[in-house]
Amino acid sequence: MNSCSVKILGAGSALLDILARVDDSFLSRYVEGEKGGMLLVDSAAQRRLIGRMEKSAISRAIGGSAFNTISALTSLGMKTSFLGKLGKDENGVYYTDAYRKLGGDPSSFKYSSEAPTGTCLSLVTPDSERTMRTDLGASSTLCADDVSENDFAGVTHVHMEGYLLFFLDTVRKILSLAKRNSCTVSLDFASFEVVRMFRKELPELLEKYVDVIFANEDEARAFCGQDSFSPEAAADELSRYCSTVVVKLGREGSFIRENSIDYRIPPVLADAVDTTGAGDLWQGGFLYGYLNGCGVEAAGRMGSVLGSEIVRVFGAQIPPARWGAIREQFQTISQQYKQGCKHG
Repeated sequence: MNSCSVKILGAGSALLDILARVDDSFLSRYVEGEKGGMLLVDSAAQRRLIGRMEKSAISRAIGGSAFNTISALTSLGMKTSFLGKLGKDENGVYYTDAYRKLGGDPSSFKYSSEAPTGTCLSLVTPDSERTMRTDLGASSTLCADDVSENDFAGVTHVHMEGYLLFFLDTVRKILSLAKRNSCTVSLDFASFEVVRMFRKELPELLEKYVDVIFANEDEARAFCGQDSFSPEAAADELSRYCSTVVVKLGREGSFIRENSIDYRIPPVLADAVDTTGAGDLWQGGFLYGYLNGCGVEAAGRMGSVLGSEIVRVFGAQIPPARWGAIREQFQTISQQYKQGCKHG
């Protein structure tokens, strides 16, 4: 696969992940809202939750939804950059340096002198589910004026997280510049709460700008309003807006519809330790195959590989030693796909 002509720009919240192991009683006692989703909180509320935990149960890593996807693509050898905002603080320096060391282009990072680098508290229960409470910090100050043509230099694809919908003017500026620069666009719905909040705005944005939709079951249900969910029915609704729809089904794999053709992608099963970043990394695998011209079926299989890899570890970063073996698996999947096309 030759990815030299492809560059992916991620757009979203650049957040430092704070990962904490808790039990269900902790959630019911101290955490408002539904288990498994994401809600915005202020720094004081986040500090109160952290203060109730054992320090040994907490770890930190660079993250953010779209950034997790971009980080995976960078580790796979793709050219990437990221449009997000950090604080001019120690965490911001750490974040920038870590991305540069991965091989990413940090030139599209923006920086705030007033707000600190944002943080996402990810509460992981014994069933490996994560519930997120996020203090956006500097990432919430990313505005339309921060975004310029320079951010799209050499970019061929833009991957955006749904959490940016809280800043609709910024979203519209990014998407319009993406289309002006002939970029394809993928949008991760990100959270069922986000879909509920922006259900009225999403159809116009999807139809006008988006080429690939990523949604899990809860997000697809929130958009489609189905009492009895099925991925096929979700794809019927979502494919009204763009040509490629991906419904992620967790341990059941994924369902993809592209130009009215359906694909059932099996999962690569693993003993899950933590589902933090599972959907984000799945998307990284998919976009690697999709943007390298492997076709959506092979791309979906690559997504399953990365989804399986990330749930085996705590947090949203695959250990560096694993990437060589992952690239070999992707090469095998690509070759199998090409051989199947020849025989077909």
